[in-house]
Amino acid sequence: MRKLVIGLLGASALALASAANAASCGVDCSYSTTPGNAIYSGPTPTYDWDSLATTPTTTNGAVVTGNNGLLWSQPLGSTGNFYEVGPNTTQPGFIDLSSISAIGSMSFIWGSADYYNTLEIIARDGVTVLGTILGTDVSDGSGNPSNPLTNPIVTLTFGPLDQANIGGLRLSSSQNSFEVDNFAITGVPEPATWALMLLGFGGIGFAMRRGRKPALAQLA
Repeated sequence: MRKLVIGLLGASALALASAANAASCGVDCSYSTTPGNAIYSGPTPTYDWDSLATTPTTTNGAVVTGNNGLLWSQPLGSTGNFYEVGPNTTQPGFIDLSSISAIGSMSFIWGSADYYNTLEIIARDGVTVLGTILGTDVSDGSGNPSNPLTNPIVTLTFGPLDQANIGGLRLSSSQNSFEVDNFAITGVPEPATWALMLLGFGGIGFAMRRGRKPALAQLA
């Protein structure tokens, strides 16, 4: 039981350290970035626009593939289809995430991040902006399509105030396209799930206590 407690404390300390290194994207939102990779190495995508099963509802923008001159570039690490918004399409684009009851975190490839790219986190009312991130927040804003630093994997982490109030993401770009792909979304466990987890930990602790047999007194 002591090792379990130490492990949980260590995990909590690591989570706090990660939160301390993250930047703010709203009242109850933080984000962090890691360099991209030519071979995608991030979390397993929930949405990658490659099939109907992995394509969220979008408004405006376009689902495309490959490179098209100055219009769009395949995000580093992306394969197949991806979502883009730019002057060549009606914008802003919107990715609807309202079908997910509560979102704890999400990560995605921000392709060739430019200084004129803007990402807004929109509440379920479709109007309130919960947070805003610019291309210059996640990279140097140069939009280099082959540099891992300008094609980062961006991770958004949401606190209790936002988790059940995320309606979607609004993307806009005043010049060349804003490209994204490989959205990996982590939901928040329901209260019943937390209760089962706590009961499970309690059961483990009880079993460990029962397993300790008192030492027999030594006869002189």
